[in-house]
Amino acid sequence: MVGLVSALRVLGGGLHNFGFTVFFLPISHDLSLNRAETSLAFSLARAQGAIEGPFVGYFIDRFGPRPMILIATLLTGLGYIALGWVQSYTAFLIVYLGLISLSFTPGFVHAPMAVGNSWFIRWRARAMTVISSAVPIGGTLITPLLAMAVQTWGWRWGAILAGSLFVVIGIPLGIGVRSTPESIGLLPDGDTVAGVKSDDKSAAAGHGPARPDPTLREAMKTWVFWLFTVAMTVRVGAYSTITVHFVPIMVWKGLSQESAAFLLASFAFLNWMAHYAIGWFADNTSRPKLLSLCGVAAAAGILVLIWGSGVWPLWIFTILFTTIDSSFPVVWATIGDFYGRKYFATIRGTMSFFYTWGSVLGPVLAGAAYDRDQSYATSLWGLSATLLFGSALTALLIKPWNAVNPARADS
Repeated sequence: MVGLVSALRVLGGGLHNFGFTVFFLPISHDLSLNRAETSLAFSLARAQGAIEGPFVGYFIDRFGPRPMILIATLLTGLGYIALGWVQSYTAFLIVYLGLISLSFTPGFVHAPMAVGNSWFIRWRARAMTVISSAVPIGGTLITPLLAMAVQTWGWRWGAILAGSLFVVIGIPLGIGVRSTPESIGLLPDGDTVAGVKSDDKSAAAGHGPARPDPTLREAMKTWVFWLFTVAMTVRVGAYSTITVHFVPIMVWKGLSQESAAFLLASFAFLNWMAHYAIGWFADNTSRPKLLSLCGVAAAAGILVLIWGSGVWPLWIFTILFTTIDSSFPVVWATIGDFYGRKYFATIRGTMSFFYTWGSVLGPVLAGAAYDRDQSYATSLWGLSATLLFGSALTALLIKPWNAVNPARADS
């Protein structure tokens, strides 16, 4: 299951997450758009993802991830094929927002994480880490090939090619997905039933006594839900702000655009490597403690960036800041620890309705601050402070997490 949804994420990461930037300039030139008009589609897509999150989560929990993946893969593929035929800005917005973005997030973001949460308990963080790390792998392997296709045949045929690959490769992968291990006679983490009664499956698998999973309504009544939401808003806001402004920040610190682009590529590679290291630690230690340490490391990296001069502080910042994105799977594994498997997608989708606005507002505020001061210092100080605040909030989860996971309370 991890292999199937990771392959889907490799496809989506290469053709959409990283791949759509390949179309940015050609579309802007061909449709006579300025950068603001083209960028507006991305901002609207993020806001759209926040709004649809709760509904997507409910449907995944109600009908399973496979129907969502199949529908999303088909619509995303058709959307890219239709993109190759657009002739106006209005048509571009309709196709990008009404087909591509509307379907991509449910099928390639929410559903794969639900699969990881349903199929694993002991190794939940490791499974989600593999799934999450598939996106930069797609950017490394597929996006350069897509760029070559666009350069050779033009962006319209490149979009049609991308859409065809979504349909031809994505749908067969989605057909193999199953909602839960119990649906094919297994237990979480790959354990076999071996004659165990259904009521005793959880205990026999070594997962402790079974307890009912809280519904969305019950989860939202807990302070843990809102603490997670605020902490995630801080994390996604900081990560989106830094990634959107990464090259301009490095130029502001004295690098050339070429050197800044190389550092950005290094950031992506280090991010991919850090996923596996942090994922392994997450299954062998207290996850809230690890998340807090990751937030502190990222905040420290920003301080090094502010105070340092020369090249080495930029590298230190790049290395330390990778802990933010590479620890996102640990966040979802921790939420799975607290709220179980049955309503995970609904709870996750509802959280995304609130925290996604951090990724919408953060880059805009940083850009406005730079336009006013011609400096990123104010924004960076603010990001460092908010990350430390988020780390403090995450540390408050240690005690209730230990209560939920008594066997690992001393980790």
